[in-house]
Amino acid sequence: MTLAKDKHWPPLPWSDWAETCAALHLWTQMLGKYRVAHTRWVNHAWHSALYVTPRGMTTGPVHERGGCVSLTLDFVDHLMIAEADGGARESFSLEPMSVAEFFARITRAVEAVGGTFHIHGAPNEIPEAVLFAEDTRPRPYDAEAAARFHKALLHIVPVFERFRTGFLGKVSPVHFFWGSFDLAVTRFSGREAPLHPAGIPNMPDAVAQEAYSHEVSSAGFWPGGGGVDEPMFYAYAYPTPEGFADYRVEPTAARFDTDLGEFLLPYADVIASDDPEAMLMAFLQSTYAAAADTGNWDRDALECEIGTPGKPRALKRPD
Repeated sequence: MTLAKDKHWPPLPWSDWAETCAALHLWTQMLGKYRVAHTRWVNHAWHSALYVTPRGMTTGPVHERGGCVSLTLDFVDHLMIAEADGGARESFSLEPMSVAEFFARITRAVEAVGGTFHIHGAPNEIPEAVLFAEDTRPRPYDAEAAARFHKALLHIVPVFERFRTGFLGKVSPVHFFWGSFDLAVTRFSGREAPLHPAGIPNMPDAVAQEAYSHEVSSAGFWPGGGGVDEPMFYAYAYPTPEGFADYRVEPTAARFDTDLGEFLLPYADVIASDDPEAMLMAFLQSTYAAAADTGNWDRDALECEIGTPGKPRALKRPD
């Protein structure tokens, strides 16, 4: 069997699967909180993120007292899978259920493979959050929509990863943050930033302030919600430099949203273009330039050519 990537980016109208998306948001929070409960803190909460796989989204290996465990949401066979060293495996179907029922099932699955599922029991970054164990409202699960969302991520991740390679400075992995339910990649100038004002709903201020301890240019993708009811690519800088909002970025479909303080590019415009990858890369590069130029970053020292498989970088040396 050979690899056969679907070249067509899938449509992802948020209104068609908003309730399923909301359920997935809460389910991914439980996976992420399992990582947080058992993983030593890393700068900018990178230890807590999830990662896109060929089949879905995973915690990756989590080393806890019960052994090495991974949790995966499989959007091909539509399963939540818990696996542990030694071969233990437990799963249950992704299907319509309440958040409380998902919480009970994932607890049993982790314990069945020898793990310990003691997590912080309330959602983060969601106003008026309800404890997982008490959220008994029925939730839908649109398997076809979840599969399209996963397929969209499989198209987006390689573009983000390619963009990531053009930077010699500190740069995050391409990872999925379950608190805000978005895929993100972040570049750092190397300079400390002013203390972040924090105040994010149901998130400790210390977490936000540590995450934004240094100047950043960040880009990402979220499927909708939070006042933007369609899937969007976004880009922002912290702190926001003077002139950032007025910087001319590409493509022409991109705009600066004054309410969010971010550049936005509709996913629908990207998938309708003749070359979605090139359009998205133009957005990533130009919004980074907006942050770097208006923020006076040392671009000569921080940037490099896009990476090539199997080819080491040439060192920069003074003439």
